[in-house]
Amino acid sequence: MTIDRVLARNFATALLLAFVLTGCSTLSKLNPFGDAPEEEVFDPTAQSAEEIYGHGLDLMQRNSYRAATKQFELVDQTYPYSTWAVNSQLMLGFITYKQSRYTDAIGTLDRFIQLHPSHRDVAYAYYLRALSFYEQIADIKRDQRATQDAIGALTDVINRFPDSAYGRDSKLKIDLARDHLAGKEMEIGRFYQNQKLYTAAITRFQKVVDDYQTTNHVAEALHRLTEIYLALGMTAEAQRTAAVLGYNYPGSPWYQDSYANLAKIGVAPPVAAGATSEQPGMLKRLWQSVF
Repeated sequence: MTIDRVLARNFATALLLAFVLTGCSTLSKLNPFGDAPEEEVFDPTAQSAEEIYGHGLDLMQRNSYRAATKQFELVDQTYPYSTWAVNSQLMLGFITYKQSRYTDAIGTLDRFIQLHPSHRDVAYAYYLRALSFYEQIADIKRDQRATQDAIGALTDVINRFPDSAYGRDSKLKIDLARDHLAGKEMEIGRFYQNQKLYTAAITRFQKVVDDYQTTNHVAEALHRLTEIYLALGMTAEAQRTAAVLGYNYPGSPWYQDSYANLAKIGVAPPVAAGATSEQPGMLKRLWQSVF
């Protein structure tokens, strides 16, 4: 994407959308400081705010983030009351994010949002802030505080800008983040189950069933609950749980395993016809009434 002088003079939303929603992948994060040679910062007494800002955009387009940062900082410091200074503050947030300096990026974007809450590109600032949390989501074996923070920031984008491209993308990312949290609960639940700490395991698996119904982990959670109830001799609970599993996921291998386990002791639940689309994405418990 070519950033010409027209875009340099007019900080268009199209530029931001191109960078974030389609073009971010083209700006390599493998070498965040770029291979372009460092260029000398313009003398502020000889260059206008627009010229320094435009030079910063040119450097950023060439992935020379460190040199571009100096240009945008120079605009902000030398022409603090200009529109170019405002634009520079937002671009500093973007560059810091591209360098994976997420804590610094969040601080820079928070400052921009506080100083310019009515700016035409404030939605982008909120979205970029949310991405800075989202990209810190760790492996499920580690603490998930960043995942919770990301969900909070993404929810803020949705609530403030529900009909924007940022809001729509944030909804998709929240689904992925929630699936990540459910995966963490499943990992802990399986650990407790293997240690025969059944009460603790039930708590984890039930949390997945109750709180993360739209994720991909619910079928396994119901199967694990069925296994535990059988291990505890709670046959009726195992039947009920397997029935719910069969009703919602009739073709799932988890249901086939649960059904087989119950059939071995002669208490297999009725074969479920499958859930309807009455409430898409919501777990249905209608088969519990069978027992």
